[in-house]
Amino acid sequence: MKIGFIGLGNMGGPMAANLAKAGHEVAGFDLTAPMPDGVGKAASAAEAAAGAEVVITMLPNGAILRAVAAEIVPAMQPGAVFCDCSTVDVESARAAAVQAQAAGLGALDAPVSGGVGGATAGTLTFMVGGSAEAFDTVKPLFDIMGQKAVHCGVSGAGQAAKICNNMILGVTMIATCEAFALADKLGLDRQKMFDVVSTSSGYSWSMNAYCPAPGVGPQSPADNGYKPGFAAELMLKDLRLSQQAAEAADADTPMGELAAALYARFVEDEDGKGRDFSAMLPRFKKRHRPG
Repeated sequence: MKIGFIGLGNMGGPMAANLAKAGHEVAGFDLTAPMPDGVGKAASAAEAAAGAEVVITMLPNGAILRAVAAEIVPAMQPGAVFCDCSTVDVESARAAAVQAQAAGLGALDAPVSGGVGGATAGTLTFMVGGSAEAFDTVKPLFDIMGQKAVHCGVSGAGQAAKICNNMILGVTMIATCEAFALADKLGLDRQKMFDVVSTSSGYSWSMNAYCPAPGVGPQSPADNGYKPGFAAELMLKDLRLSQQAAEAADADTPMGELAAALYARFVEDEDGKGRDFSAMLPRFKKRHRPG
């Protein structure tokens, strides 16, 4: 396929490189990031999109998505698919889709899970909203960039699935870190704690696959000084998106709200910025019960 790829940072760069490596013709555009191997450099987002069968975007937020959509949709050929892989608010995802569909384009919102490691290895999971026809067109590309793509429903459903998933992740990571900190203060060995919880009713992905305790369980950022696999500020972004969506949908999410507040404190008032989101464990370990 002829592909336009806009947004070639930590996630988009490896994704575009994997598409080029698989033999696709990829034209890329980014304001600052270098072109990955095999990706041709376009002078603008519109130039990257012109003539492409699929245009993929990986952008920081909904406002930038809306601005990029306004630039590239008029440049895209009728019948092409606009596939946004950013994690943004549901309203922006749906607005971009409406604009694309009005121009005779297919539209997908397809946020990812798996982090930079998954982007590099081609093992991402895509949560996809949009038409079945557009999904089928892009599915071969999802198969190159990731290990799984789930068609979640109409436009916006991919973003909804992503923010619901990451709200669970933020809450469970906090609970896992709290439990390890409590176990420490009760004199329970961390390895014994892991051996019990990872095979009992308290198991979770946060415990079993991404354990926040160094030297326990599979290798994780905790074993590398909490250098981010998934940065705390990105978790904060996703939790805030979950609360924005909850407010719009009139949904009661008290645990999600509290998780967002805790990560905000960790990132903005403490030392969490630039650290992995599992660095909540040393945070809780040094804290005491409020007086």
